[in-house]
Amino acid sequence: MSEAINEFNAYREKMNEKILGADNIVLKRLFNLDTNTYQEGALPVKTKEMLGLVASMVLRCDDCIKYHLGKCKESGVSTAELFEVFAVANIVGGTIVIPHTRRAVEYWEELQK
Repeated sequence: MSEAINEFNAYREKMNEKILGADNIVLKRLFNLDTNTYQEGALPVKTKEMLGLVASMVLRCDDCIKYHLGKCKESGVSTAELFEVFAVANIVGGTIVIPHTRRAVEYWEELQK
């Protein structure tokens, strides 16, 4: 994996440990809900991750976009599928999403190495 991907994952893991280590019941429950939302259910994990990616792009959260791109890769999303996800995100979110699409494509290329 590239240095950028390793740095992102290491930082996320380190900070999540600090946040959860504070033992705040509300934050722990929120993290648990997030984890459980993306579990297999009536919708497969792959679909849920693509939905999460669209929402993250529309909300313009680069950290969330990177996270969901990694999960999309893990769940077998193809590049063709990913570009359809980008199309949906840009239609829903408008042209303000274009810069996030650029960074998402760049990060996806790193994930493909």
